[in-house]
Amino acid sequence: MKLKIIILFFLVCFKSLGQKQVEVFFDFNKDFPNPTSILEINEWIANNKNVEITKLLGYCDSIDTKDYNKKLAIRRIDNVQILLDKSGLKFDKNLEKTAFGKDFKQSKVQAENRKVTIFYNEPISLPVESELTKKIKSSKIGELITLPNIYFFNNSARIVPKSNPTLIDLRCAMEENLKLKIEIQGHICCQTIGDLADVSTSRARAIYSYLLRNKIDRKRMTFKGFGNTKPIHPIPEKNAQEEDENRRVEILIVEK
Repeated sequence: MKLKIIILFFLVCFKSLGQKQVEVFFDFNKDFPNPTSILEINEWIANNKNVEITKLLGYCDSIDTKDYNKKLAIRRIDNVQILLDKSGLKFDKNLEKTAFGKDFKQSKVQAENRKVTIFYNEPISLPVESELTKKIKSSKIGELITLPNIYFFNNSARIVPKSNPTLIDLRCAMEENLKLKIEIQGHICCQTIGDLADVSTSRARAIYSYLLRNKIDRKRMTFKGFGNTKPIHPIPEKNAQEEDENRRVEILIVEK
């Protein structure tokens, strides 16, 4: 009998746990999982060392008496619990164990009724806080923060897709701190005669427009282009790295 894994979703709010279940099968009148299920449950355990067992439900087929089958279902639950415990899995402090014997909707295939269903929760993987998020959280009013890895197509304000992680970090920071107000500042590199096409303003506006599309209140943001008037390195730059550092978008913390 193949191991059956059924995923149940409980919509409990943001960051809810998805409770899942896995089934272990038994041969007729046996209280220890059959060889096929032992192999499969061992493989499952090896791949799920960090889960927490929340519930064990035991079942039997329709053969024999109600009382006998319930006691057999209890032994099946106990043996599965011992197997999981010896494998080092964790159990919820309010672990639920219920033996149904044969008092449940039975499958026409008797082998499918001889089982224990294991319910478990997978651990929540909390996102790693980015360096940009940390800087914004610890920033002070008047501080300038360079947005890392913001890229544009050549001589334009079209944002390159690989900039998305930084844009998302900035948006999340604005969503998490409703008092945060910023000025988005654009800069260019390389040009000694100024920003003829006002690309720096267009690029700052592109970041502003992204946040606006994602429902950040326009009253919390302004944008401004500085052209080549505030370079980090003298223009013309000596290398590509200096060009990248001059060609940047920054945010000025106005209020928080």
